[in-house]
Amino acid sequence: MKQEIGTLLHLYLDEIELKKPIETHPFLINNGAKAINEANGRNWIPLIVKQIDSDKYEVIANSFIFATAQEAGIKKVWCIVADDSLITAESAKILAQEKIVKINLATASREEIKLGLDYLIKRSINPLVGVNIATATERIERAERLSWKENLAEIPKLKCGITQGKKLNIFKEIFYLKSLVSSEESQPKLIKTEELLPQNLNKLTCQQLKVIAKERGYSGYSKMKKQELLKLLS
Repeated sequence: MKQEIGTLLHLYLDEIELKKPIETHPFLINNGAKAINEANGRNWIPLIVKQIDSDKYEVIANSFIFATAQEAGIKKVWCIVADDSLITAESAKILAQEKIVKINLATASREEIKLGLDYLIKRSINPLVGVNIATATERIERAERLSWKENLAEIPKLKCGITQGKKLNIFKEIFYLKSLVSSEESQPKLIKTEELLPQNLNKLTCQQLKVIAKERGYSGYSKMKKQELLKLLS
C-alpha cells in the first residue's frame, strides 16, 4: 500500500533500512536508548523515511533515532513518510543537523561570511581559534574573490588569522569556492543583457556587480560596497 506523504506511521524496525551507518559515539546512542525506554518505548522525535516498497522503507534523516531504537530493543518506531526526491532528502538532513550547508565565497554576502566564521569560532568541537571575526570578515568580504582558485590558497595571504594547514582546513569545512570564471576562456561569467539595465542592477549581488565593473574596465571597484557599485554602474 502506497502511503501518503506526511503520514505518521508506527513501523516495525525490520521494515526499515538504514543504508549508511551513523558515525555517532556509543555513549550518545546508549543515552538515547535509555531516554526511549524511560518514555515507555516511545521515540518522541520520529524517523524521516521514504517508501521503497509496499511494506519497506528507507531512512533519509534522523538516523540517530534508528540507532537508539535498535539499542533500546523496541520493535516499532514512529516515522514520518517523505517523498523520494533529492531536495527532500537534503532538506531533511539539514533540519536534522546531519548536514551543514556550505557557503560559496564567490557569491557570499558579508553577513553569510560573518555567520559562517562565527559558527566555526564558537563551536565546541574543533573550533577555529585565534581568529578575530571582524577582521576576517572585513578582509574576506573586500577581497577579489572572483579571481580566487578553488583551493582557497588566497585566504592565508589576507593575514586574517586563518593560516595554511589546520586553520584553513577547518575554514574549508564551511566555505568553498565555485568560480564564476570560465575554465575555457578564463573570463568572468557574462551577465545577461537585460540584467544590465539600470532598473535591474539592484537585483544583482555585490559580486555580480563587480563582475560587470570588471567587464567595463573600471578600476577601484573591488573595495566598493553595493550602493557604491550601483552608483558607479548607473
